[in-house]
Amino acid sequence: MKHVYFFAQGRAEGTAAMRDVLGGKGANLAEMTNLGIPVPPGFTIGAPVCMSYLQSGTLPEEVKQQVTAAMARLEEVTGKKFGGGDNPLLVSVRSGAKFSMPGMMDTILNLGLNDRTVEALARNTSNRRFAYDSYRRLIQMYGSVVFGIKGADAEGDPFDRALEELKRARGAERDIDLPAEDLERLVAEFKQIVLRHTGSPFPQDPWEQLWGAIEAVFRSWENRRAVEYRKLHRIPHDLGTAVNVVAMVYGNLGEDSGTGVAFTRNPSTGERGLFGEFLPNAQGEDVVAGIRDPEPIEKMGSRLPQAYQELLRVASTLERHFRDMQDIEFTVERGKLFLLQTRAGKRTVQAAVRIAVDLVGEGLIDRAEAVRRVDADQLDQLLHPMVDPRATAEVIATGLPASPGAAVGRVVLDADTAVRSAESGEAVILVRRETSPDDFHGMVAAKAILTARGGLTSHAAVVARGMGKCCVVGAKDLELDEGARLFRANGRVVREGDWISVDGTTGRVFLGRVPLVDPEPGPEFLRLMEWADQLRLLRVRANADTPEDARRARQFGAEGIGLCRTEHMFFGEDRIMAMREMIVAQNAEGRRKALEKLLPMQRQDFLGIFREMNGFPVTIRLLDPPLHEFLPRGPEEIARLAGALGVGEEELTRTVERLAEANPMLGHRGCRLGITYPEITAMQARAIFEAACDAAEEGVEVHPEVMVPLVAHVEELQRQAEIVRSVAEEVLRQRGRRVEYSVGTMIELPRAALTAEQIAGAADFFSFGTNDLTQTTFGLSRDDAGSFLPHYLEAGILADDPFQTLDVEGVGRLIEMAVQSGRKSNPALKVGICGEHGGDPRSIAFCHRVGLNYVSCSPFRVPVARLAAAQAAVGTASGADK
Repeated sequence: MKHVYFFAQGRAEGTAAMRDVLGGKGANLAEMTNLGIPVPPGFTIGAPVCMSYLQSGTLPEEVKQQVTAAMARLEEVTGKKFGGGDNPLLVSVRSGAKFSMPGMMDTILNLGLNDRTVEALARNTSNRRFAYDSYRRLIQMYGSVVFGIKGADAEGDPFDRALEELKRARGAERDIDLPAEDLERLVAEFKQIVLRHTGSPFPQDPWEQLWGAIEAVFRSWENRRAVEYRKLHRIPHDLGTAVNVVAMVYGNLGEDSGTGVAFTRNPSTGERGLFGEFLPNAQGEDVVAGIRDPEPIEKMGSRLPQAYQELLRVASTLERHFRDMQDIEFTVERGKLFLLQTRAGKRTVQAAVRIAVDLVGEGLIDRAEAVRRVDADQLDQLLHPMVDPRATAEVIATGLPASPGAAVGRVVLDADTAVRSAESGEAVILVRRETSPDDFHGMVAAKAILTARGGLTSHAAVVARGMGKCCVVGAKDLELDEGARLFRANGRVVREGDWISVDGTTGRVFLGRVPLVDPEPGPEFLRLMEWADQLRLLRVRANADTPEDARRARQFGAEGIGLCRTEHMFFGEDRIMAMREMIVAQNAEGRRKALEKLLPMQRQDFLGIFREMNGFPVTIRLLDPPLHEFLPRGPEEIARLAGALGVGEEELTRTVERLAEANPMLGHRGCRLGITYPEITAMQARAIFEAACDAAEEGVEVHPEVMVPLVAHVEELQRQAEIVRSVAEEVLRQRGRRVEYSVGTMIELPRAALTAEQIAGAADFFSFGTNDLTQTTFGLSRDDAGSFLPHYLEAGILADDPFQTLDVEGVGRLIEMAVQSGRKSNPALKVGICGEHGGDPRSIAFCHRVGLNYVSCSPFRVPVARLAAAQAAVGTASGADK
């Protein structure tokens, strides 16, 4: 089998289509080579080798043979010798998975240097400082990646500490200010660090270095940050990473050299034009790690004008070729440009929307492709809060706006504390000098990230943008003191646990809690949603219980209400007493008297919702929860209620005890309440249809849909539907109006799904209550599953939380069966879902496949559902690799 793929001098053994084997980086290196773009020569070891190595713990012999042969070709192409004393070949060893995972796996540069080849490099370049700068970088990276020395010391990274101590001793602000003699001493100290931590000297054999580096990069597929990243972005764990071995080009040869990262469009806003940063006399990790503050990419134009013009040309070529915004890593060696990587750039959802719409206008993609390009799951970030422009608050620092949005939280100074605090329910903001890949789990837990160092292409910025998380980097006024667990900023002392607010759109950091407001989406968002609406087949409704919710839902594009939970209307202070009076009544007459007090309140609620949903359907679920949920708990509450109702405490206590259930989720609730207490159903039906008539008299177009919950048997639905229709006809006859209405049921029990053909004969519509259907299918309580469900996910028993993403194999099979058999007996049956899954893109794709008419979700998820429905229609999975 072929395991190693070579690329050099305009010809490559791979293409961009070979991502499964070459990984994204290797495939694009091959593609750029074939395009004639200046790429250093090298070869890629395929990703399948990674999984083989992780299973066996050794590199297969045939892989070693192919690597040895590829290295010989690389020597021939470059005219250099790997390990050679006169003209040594040095290489970089980098990871590269199918899906971009920036900063999650490992890289080693300058591999091949040793005590002999460093002298040859110094002679050949006439630059002793450069040679030893490259050597100390190799020892540090190799020590960190291969030997795991980074962070092993109780006082932090020993390599960084040695460098900082030397800079302080020499009065040097930057590492590039250290002369060659100091770097030689630093190399000797770094080698001692390796010896002290490993018990063995730093390897002098370049081949030993190479095999160690290749295996370390393969192992990095399973490091904590890579695993966490894959979980967050739903990347399969069995893909493995390729390894790219590429001839070194040097950005640290002097002021005519440098390195940088550039995006062909602004990754935060989507604005067209080259955006990025450049560091003269540096290597690539200096930009990403935020060790030195880079310059805006435009300054490269005055420093290295010829290389900058070439970069502009190449960036334009790559964007046109790949038809997407590109993230480019490059090095300039003595004035000559080399491309080290290109990939579809990570971007905020704001940028993703604008770029997709602009690319349609530029003729590079069509509207369907534009809809595919935006991750539906992230779309609600556009609707998240921003700092209230009217707010007055003290700005304690200003940095670079790396990822837009705003957040308020308590300061935490390390990733582990961020996770612990977030798990206990705290909103936290992770504040670091600069982040590293080891901070990833804390970045996921935090509401926002704030760093004192780094630029707009630093690790913190790139990762935060990929997650759609608010981020400010390079806030130079921050002075962190991890030992004292605080930071200082412009005379202010902020301790861990204090509140701050971060504005990722402007780069400002505020002391305390600043009020936030909802944003207003721009014209690109509205245009994209218009295209999505033209492409989708599924209708999108909202779950809304109040006129305010209904109004918000319409603003977000909802085409009706798929679930109005009437029980939420009874918990108001002015209503709960009447509800309790109804519950404790000793007979039907007493219940009717109490219900008469609730009738006008319910009627007014429904009228307000009908007004907001003028012309759209409103599905109203009859009372669902068990009655005991409305009653007081504890002696003091019972005593107060007894006095208010004029009943004895003992009598009320007996009522509360009588209504208590061992398993209320499967108890006296839903349609069972309406069957035992039909006056409740009658009152709710009267409120619905009197409100419908009132609205119609105002000129509102009403489409009420009455939904009977928790039906398990067709007889239950028939009896409840008979009450609803009887009351409806009575009200409509009295008011002299004709209002079209329908009566259906919520399918949330397995028996209902299995007998859907019978139930559909009595129903105008089905709405799948996937929250309860998941509970009853799995036989678990959502409220209690938190004690073990995370373990199931961690152990791989379940791929996803079934309450977040629909269980297609089990719950989904019941839904599909119910749809098919229901429409068999009732071809006109309308079918939708109204559980939390109605706003989950992958669940929406399933709903499209099985032929549902609509999904219903919370108002803020309506735009997500609209886009996901369009993506399902044009054939894409939301969250495609970016």
